[in-house]
Amino acid sequence: MTIQTVDYTTKIPNNVNLTEDRQVLRALESWHPGYIDWWLDMGPEGFQDALVYLRTAVSVDPKGWAKFDYVKMPNYRWGILLAPKDEGRTVPFGRHYGEPAWQEVPGEYRAMLRRLVVIQGDTEPASVEQQRHLGKTAPSLYDLRNVFQVNVEEGRHLWAMVYLLQKYFGRDGREEAAALLQRRSGDADKPRMLGAFNEATPDWLSFHMFTFFTDRDGKMQLESLAQSGFDPLSRTCRFMLTEEAHHMFVGETGVGRTIQRTCEAMKEAGIEDPGEIDKIRALGVIDLPTMQKKLNLHYSLSLDLFGSEVSTNAANTFTAGLKGRFQETKIQDDHRLESATYPVLKLVDGEIKRVDEPALTAINMRLRDDYTADCQRGLDRWNKIIDKIGVPFKFTLPHVGFHRQIGEFKDVHATPDGTLVDDATWARDKANWLPSSADGEFIASLMKPVTEPGQFAGWIAPPRVGIDNKPGDFEYVKIAA
Repeated sequence: MTIQTVDYTTKIPNNVNLTEDRQVLRALESWHPGYIDWWLDMGPEGFQDALVYLRTAVSVDPKGWAKFDYVKMPNYRWGILLAPKDEGRTVPFGRHYGEPAWQEVPGEYRAMLRRLVVIQGDTEPASVEQQRHLGKTAPSLYDLRNVFQVNVEEGRHLWAMVYLLQKYFGRDGREEAAALLQRRSGDADKPRMLGAFNEATPDWLSFHMFTFFTDRDGKMQLESLAQSGFDPLSRTCRFMLTEEAHHMFVGETGVGRTIQRTCEAMKEAGIEDPGEIDKIRALGVIDLPTMQKKLNLHYSLSLDLFGSEVSTNAANTFTAGLKGRFQETKIQDDHRLESATYPVLKLVDGEIKRVDEPALTAINMRLRDDYTADCQRGLDRWNKIIDKIGVPFKFTLPHVGFHRQIGEFKDVHATPDGTLVDDATWARDKANWLPSSADGEFIASLMKPVTEPGQFAGWIAPPRVGIDNKPGDFEYVKIAA
């Protein structure tokens, strides 16, 4: 593998030799002002002049790829960074299995590949838009800095996809790149392409659940695209995964710290029963049953991002060699799936049953199963926090048929344990399973900004260690007066 150094002499930091690719450089430079306008309009509201202690990629070498320093977010060095090229790489799956990986777009797959890039690209600015108001209610400067780090890296991931569109898809690519700056999360007329990215992120518990569940879907999608036989997409996604890991860290530790503070407050107050919600809320913390409802919401919204359990689109992109399975090269099979089967949960005669389907059309289901297993490992770590403090409660993932808008279960109502219920039962009991407006109002009442270095809101515990090993009272964000 050859690791190219990052060129910081141009307006657009890159390791793809943009200075010698004048046509693409001009296209990106003409796109850049529109991007900055979008960032100023839809990026973090009220903090564009703040100095934020951010990491910036300076290399794609895993041993030392980032440096930390204060920067105003509009001046952040967004750039085009691809993982090192693996000389001799071959297509790892599908009908072209074993052939040399493509360095240019294969003509017969052009439209299919462009759509994959556009859908991935659309999620990046969407999450920035969803999170733009969170700075006003940050529970600490540490958390404020974390949301801004997530935001600028989602912005860089947009740049990554736009580079692929501009370099490899000509006029179509330029039009798609422009459209990525025109859609808006939640907009009735110009919504983002995927449903979960049009939902509001009204509070910090929602943000932490989003970065745990929805960014984990992002990890699974990026892992699948990193297997692509189209090598520039593979290399782009491999480096994006390096940054995505921090986003999931923010989510998992954010929820974990919220759980820890609640359990500690219960112990201090002598409350043994997690169901004594009013007493627990009176302590100024978020009760565990409400956190479970938030978990149910974000997990079910994220499951919809995987699409239908049985999908000819997924089969086509796999067969074409464009999008593989999670950790494709570690799977012990023929990587063609022409005769293999995979178990899929389906509705059969009004019951939920497991049915063997052709593995090719069950690609989404397999990826979703890998996702569920990854989520469960995070829940196990949350439950250890609860066990250690000694509170009798356990977080669980709801059944995959619960609260679904896409796929096999979109037309039925299932409880979190997978029992099918009628419309009346669902309407009566859904507030026990999903956050109610009253739950939202209570959580919102706790969302008061804390801007003193080293101080934290009463509903969340401090982190164990600081970012970049900084001390507890480090001023992660210098807020402009």
